[in-house]
Amino acid sequence: MADQKPLILVTNDDGITAHGIRTLVEVMQELGTVIVVAPNSPQSGMGHAITIANPLRLYPSDIFADVISYECSGTPADCVKLAKHHVLKDRAPDLVVSGINHGYNTSISVLYSGTMSAAIEAAIEGIPAIGFSLGDFSRQPDFSHVREHVLTIARQVLERGLTKGVALNVNFPARGPEPLQGIRICRQANAKWQESFDERRDPHGRRYFWLDGEFVNFDTHAEDTDEYAVANNYTSVVPCQYDLTAHQTAAQMREWTF
Repeated sequence: MADQKPLILVTNDDGITAHGIRTLVEVMQELGTVIVVAPNSPQSGMGHAITIANPLRLYPSDIFADVISYECSGTPADCVKLAKHHVLKDRAPDLVVSGINHGYNTSISVLYSGTMSAAIEAAIEGIPAIGFSLGDFSRQPDFSHVREHVLTIARQVLERGLTKGVALNVNFPARGPEPLQGIRICRQANAKWQESFDERRDPHGRRYFWLDGEFVNFDTHAEDTDEYAVANNYTSVVPCQYDLTAHQTAAQMREWTF
């Protein structure tokens, strides 16, 4: 039907009870019909993991009033796969949105992010997708200042579409004294985690480790990166793709002798 509302799949990696997904559900209801398939427990840092050695459980949830929702025992990527092939098998979603994540997924973090892996999984299936993240790690983060930008970006994607195989990585600064400056299209910053491991002993004397480290940005003078945008109170938008081929290097290697 020509007047049929867009069908929007909402998922995340912080779990179906997280504050961020509730905000996302509320905003997406302004744009279309919302279906939720989200993990039943936090899945941060799972990247694009999928469940292959254990059964997947999928249960209806009444956590969101008037919104058909399911909680899944698997990863964010599992949630998108189950949604497309089982829950929504009669109609593909017009948009998949993931988040709003509690914490940034800028620069290299996109590779580890369950939030963005859900969006990338949708892109693999040819569905326009957006991952949203907020740079606030507190237990009760404030999402109120990002609602307008979430709505604007999602509406643009619904109206204009995205290149097949592309998902948007959107990051918001935490709420501060000043309103957000605007939205900037960026590239992924050249940054990484300089990691270390804190070695400890359990009560039985056995070693165990906690991952630690610090974030290092090598693009400190570049003004076109996601790190620069959020540091200057802008919403950053980075178009991402799942093709990891280094095409320039491949072209150079064709001159090698094998």
